[in-house]
Amino acid sequence: MQNTQFNFKERRSELSQKIEEDSAIIVYSAPVKTRISDTDYLYRQDSNFYYLSGYEEPESMLLIRPNAQENNFIIFCRDRDALREQWDGFRSGQEGAVEKYGANQAYSISDVDKLMPELLEGVKNIYFSMSSPCGLDHKINNWVDQIRSNTRAGAEAPQNLLSLDTLLHEMRLIKSDKEIEVMKRAGEITAEAHIRAMQAVKPGMYEYQLEAEYLYAFNKNGARSPAYNSIVGGGNNACILHYVENNSELLDGDLVLVDAGCEYQYYASDVTRTFPVNGVFSQEQKEIYSIVQEAHTQSMDLLQLGNKWNLVHEKSIEVIVEGLISLGLLKGSKEEIIESGEYSRFYMHRIGHWLGMDVHDVGSYKKDGDWRELEPGMVMTIEPGIYILDSLDGVDEKWKGIGVRIEDDVLVTNDGYEVLTPGIPRTIEEIESVMQS
Repeated sequence: MQNTQFNFKERRSELSQKIEEDSAIIVYSAPVKTRISDTDYLYRQDSNFYYLSGYEEPESMLLIRPNAQENNFIIFCRDRDALREQWDGFRSGQEGAVEKYGANQAYSISDVDKLMPELLEGVKNIYFSMSSPCGLDHKINNWVDQIRSNTRAGAEAPQNLLSLDTLLHEMRLIKSDKEIEVMKRAGEITAEAHIRAMQAVKPGMYEYQLEAEYLYAFNKNGARSPAYNSIVGGGNNACILHYVENNSELLDGDLVLVDAGCEYQYYASDVTRTFPVNGVFSQEQKEIYSIVQEAHTQSMDLLQLGNKWNLVHEKSIEVIVEGLISLGLLKGSKEEIIESGEYSRFYMHRIGHWLGMDVHDVGSYKKDGDWRELEPGMVMTIEPGIYILDSLDGVDEKWKGIGVRIEDDVLVTNDGYEVLTPGIPRTIEEIESVMQS
């Protein structure tokens, strides 16, 4: 069912004002992905496609022609089919594409190759996503070739194929009030899931059993899927950045790192918490955790208008290096360690990423060769971490197998920032209190 709280027509209008005159915009739907044999993964529409239309069915295409005198928004979609709908679910069909999704005209997707040369004839520029995986570039080339074959009869072929990506990504980077509302709700659902997990964990559980607590909380609240494959790593597994096997036993005395967030109405939450399996941090765990927490706090303090994105990351490096020097895990001066990159044995990723419809959302981090300045409406993660694999040489045994990451979703505002995931215990005291309750 279409989410009516977003103004898709307004988005199409804004995008149309950013392109050259006498242009057309083409966006293709995400493909259905086979899981095994005749079973497919749960379908999820392409983010750009949904952003501009709200249309959620596969085998569909959008054509936007801002300068057309009529039919400037066209949807190609599947036909109604009583038999297939009995098996696979209802379809909107061409009539539904007009009535429910605001298309001026809708055609069968089976007619796209026949009709597109006519619809594109006389258009000077075609904008499309050059990162689209659906082979749209080959289709467009075929349509343009068909138009060129009729130039002696007066047909005018498009002159330029242009990238839609930068224009649309810049729009998506700055979130509207409605988008922020949805992302806050995603944060609330994710907060409930993390608290539920902290209260449920115990030695002897398996990582996948703890993961199930998250999936239950997500689905119960209307978030039908996680925004990404959940990471539930106990002990040394917490030191593997993209650990997703989630099949090991959680042991007494270990930390468990959980990186899990839901997708709610096409918008992602992305949160990491690290907590003790038995409910109480050891002294060594506290010391590592405290460094990461301080990096998290000081990095967020730099989320101010006009600050450049890289300053936030550089602050996290500085705090983590100082902390690791104080524990003897790094030796030398702070400046030398940062310059040499020696700290990357323990902290090897950046402080965060843009967040939105995609968990690693679109939008450039640099403009004109320089790190971009923070603007109101940007949403990003803040996620410093320290990871001490048990295979690292030259490390005291007491530190090995400790992996800590703390991650929250943060909105840049006119006054600084707002945490979109505020209800999740973050300090050592808060976590132990919630777990013991």
